[in-house]
Amino acid sequence: MKPASRILFTGYAPVHFICFRPLYERLMARGDVEVFVSGGTRTTTGTGYRYDAAEMYRPFNLPPERVLSTDAIGELDFDVMFTSHTRLIRPRSVAMTIQIFHGISYRNKAIRPENMSHDYYFLVGPYMHRRFVAAGFLDKNDRRAVQIGFMKTDRLLNGQLDRKKILAGLGFTGERPLLLYAPTGAQQNSLEIMGEEVIERLTGAGHFDLLVKPHDHPKNLDVDWFARLARFEGPHCRITREPDIIPLMFVADLLLSDASSAANEFSLLDRPIVFLDTPELIAQAKESANSMLDLNTWGRKAGSLVKRPEQVVDVVRYSLENKRSRSEIRQAMANDFFYNRGTATHAAMGWLEDNILAARRACSPLAA
Repeated sequence: MKPASRILFTGYAPVHFICFRPLYERLMARGDVEVFVSGGTRTTTGTGYRYDAAEMYRPFNLPPERVLSTDAIGELDFDVMFTSHTRLIRPRSVAMTIQIFHGISYRNKAIRPENMSHDYYFLVGPYMHRRFVAAGFLDKNDRRAVQIGFMKTDRLLNGQLDRKKILAGLGFTGERPLLLYAPTGAQQNSLEIMGEEVIERLTGAGHFDLLVKPHDHPKNLDVDWFARLARFEGPHCRITREPDIIPLMFVADLLLSDASSAANEFSLLDRPIVFLDTPELIAQAKESANSMLDLNTWGRKAGSLVKRPEQVVDVVRYSLENKRSRSEIRQAMANDFFYNRGTATHAAMGWLEDNILAARRACSPLAA
């Protein structure tokens, strides 16, 4: 029996696949589609990019036959391709491409001309929709704009995660407040400009457990942050290589970040957020071509701002002691950023069934 559809996902960083993984798992469970992944960890060469699919997908324990090299997909045809980054890694042919995005921050890097080559956009939420319309990239009632949400974040709300199990896996007891530090990958991020002193002060305070998650594909590759930060590791500090931030967010009592989309995702939990100031990064974002920087709508309003490392311990303590501070802002922000909170994967499957899978089955000779 020939499958109704052949579906491909491509990306070049683990977070790209993590955004697709909930849908991958649902599609794989169906039996009437074939799902493959490609792309891979990206390295710049003298002639372009080289992609290592085996390296990128290794942490996810996918069936080997589902992981294809970029050379292999160059000889193959697909019905639908999903991607969550801007520049497509294409097979020989594909009938339809769908953008699902890999986050939304106040820099709005997803909203730019280079991203407008898709047939459909699984929009994260009302805010993203408005920004696309304001930029003139989508009409208000554009058929390409599909109100799906952010599948990656479903597990924050749908009861799938076990706090005790995750904490035990990280080596924490849960007796101290757990802080998650997740900087963005752009140059001049908070880890580059003040992160080490922030970590030193937080670990030295003796009151917190600290989990540091360096970005999985930073723009600046000159520093091996895992090696550089190893000196901080101990019973109350971990430098994690875990590619999926969602379980880490789920167990965190407070998030420290800068310009990362992690802060917007964390708003779904309505827990305290502390922003580390990155003035150079913001200035660069403002001056970049087709800038969609937006500090006015939500920006960093959902949390407290730390401008200097010596402020961080006091700000973190205050935020933990006053957990309801800015709660109304966080809830309003989450409502604006995300459609179908906790059920985005279900919404995506429903749209695929109604618009693609059912139609292909009806056209199949086997349906006659």
